[in-house]
Amino acid sequence: MPRSLALFGIGLVFGGGIGFLVAAGNGITLDGHDHSDPRAHGESAHGDTHDTMNVNGAHASHDAVISLPDAVDAPRLDVAIAPDPVSGWNLHLLVQNFRFAPEHASSPHIPGEGHAHVYVNGTKIARLYGPWLHIADLPAGDNEVIVTLTANDHSQLAVGDKPLRQVMTVSVAP
Repeated sequence: MPRSLALFGIGLVFGGGIGFLVAAGNGITLDGHDHSDPRAHGESAHGDTHDTMNVNGAHASHDAVISLPDAVDAPRLDVAIAPDPVSGWNLHLLVQNFRFAPEHASSPHIPGEGHAHVYVNGTKIARLYGPWLHIADLPAGDNEVIVTLTANDHSQLAVGDKPLRQVMTVSVAP
């Protein structure tokens, strides 16, 4: 009997581990949130409302902006991008008066917190919850990299009439 209980326990541990691996591989997290389902992020089944950015720097299908007063404690954004010593590029966001708040993503706006959206050549490649991002590959030629600071509800943040976004051109040799 003790041996069967031990084998049962081992089976539970390995079975649970395999279950977690299968769930993680399919984008399912412990909270039941399916990251592969665009509707789980407030996006329609017909397309990602945060997928592209138009020429004016607004999201193509929604351009909500939260304009903050230009004060000493207003959020600030600066961005640096440099080649990674091994491959790709390292993007570094330098923020002031702003806190990355992944725990509040897709919830109502709370002043002073949110996340960033990163676009390459007009297409959103990442939602960023911290100051660093590795971009594995960029196509040859000139690439436009745009970083925007957004509220928890994905609205573009602006100070006065100036959006909190940085636009950089990264040239990649063929």
